Amino acid sequence: MDIKSAAYLKSSAFIHQCPEHNSPEYAFIGRSNVGKSSLINMLTGNKKLAKTSATPGKTLLINHFLINGGQWYLVDLPGYGFAKRSKTERQKLENMISGYILQRRQLVNLFVLIDCRHAPQQIDLEFLQWLGESNIPFSIVFTKADKLSKQALAKSIDAYLQRLAEDWEPLPPHFITSAETRQGRDELLDYIDSINASIS
Repeated sequence: MDIKSAAYLKSSAFIHQCPEHNSPEYAFIGRSNVGKSSLINMLTGNKKLAKTSATPGKTLLINHFLINGGQWYLVDLPGYGFAKRSKTERQKLENMISGYILQRRQLVNLFVLIDCRHAPQQIDLEFLQWLGESNIPFSIVFTKADKLSKQALAKSIDAYLQRLAEDWEPLPPHFITSAETRQGRDELLDYIDSINASIS
């Protein structure tokens, strides 16, 4: 699949503010600083589309991007696990995220981003478990593959998948990506294309 055009549409604080349309939406989520904005910019070929920041937790709204004139929408969700935020702020963000994931009828797949350099984190495992219990279709996207050697990368991914296999049968689909080298871009876009074809 080629992305011929990608444009920012709007940011929403509540699900009822999200744009009205009948096209499929693909949402991206992950813990703070997982490289979400960089991945979105790599996928769309637009380095300025999603705002990247050295400060974790910069995305605080549901951001909609129009892809190929509305053939589908890419949605940038706030990260989870905001250690530096107040309890009230954390609760507000959690409500926003869960409201979108559970109620948004246009959502066809959630991409959960995980930094390939880290061992499985409890917060990620619990989030994946919640998605499974809620019957939300999702895929795992391992980010920052360029930060490890090929051998270390393979070892890290294998260890992660072995941990997931304790709870999941079959394993969720997974992709290995790098915003720097564009690794995984074609695989991710082809996956989106295949879902679009199956629901059109």
